[in-house]
Amino acid sequence: MSAELPQPSTTSLTDRVKNILIQPKEEWGRIDAEPATVAGIFKSYVVPLAAIGPIAGLIGMSVFGIRLLGFTYRLSFGAALSTAIASYVAALIGVYVLALILNTLAPNFGGEKSDVQAMKVAAYSCTASWIAGIFQLIPSLAWLAILGLYSLYLLWTGAPRLMRVPQDKAATYTIVTIVAAIVLFFLVGLVASSVTSMFAPRMPLPGGTLSVG
Repeated sequence: MSAELPQPSTTSLTDRVKNILIQPKEEWGRIDAEPATVAGIFKSYVVPLAAIGPIAGLIGMSVFGIRLLGFTYRLSFGAALSTAIASYVAALIGVYVLALILNTLAPNFGGEKSDVQAMKVAAYSCTASWIAGIFQLIPSLAWLAILGLYSLYLLWTGAPRLMRVPQDKAATYTIVTIVAAIVLFFLVGLVASSVTSMFAPRMPLPGGTLSVG
């Protein structure tokens, strides 16, 4: 008897995004039950959504720029593109590392190791932070990306359930994972900021608009 391959989820990308943001507890139940593969989740969900912030930042910094003290600071398209690529690659790597953290910690708290379940948690819990990246389209509103912290709540509601962590250890497991995730996201942001600073202007010049490239 040949083994059956997991069937792809019938939930559309937009429905998954909407449901995980609006009704996360119910959606985690559906996610938990559906067959999937690490590669499938990564290609169909992580790859397109993780691109939102970098693309928005590319447009925002090269077209609109940041208005400050009468000056508009813009990156050239090449500089903005380099920053976007670095941010995108860092985000993709970040998801894999987060899944690794979830999978590694689970047995220490009575849970079960599962590459697929860990990737589900890592990918779908990042939804809020990726969607919030759209605010980078207008640099003056980029601070609204803080709404992406909702991803920590998604992680809180999904990690113990999908990784089969017992109820009495669920809170501790999630807190440890969240702390690790915060450190991870900080490092990802640091990498992106470092690349941006390589192309940022060192000193404002008179005239009102400054393009760097």
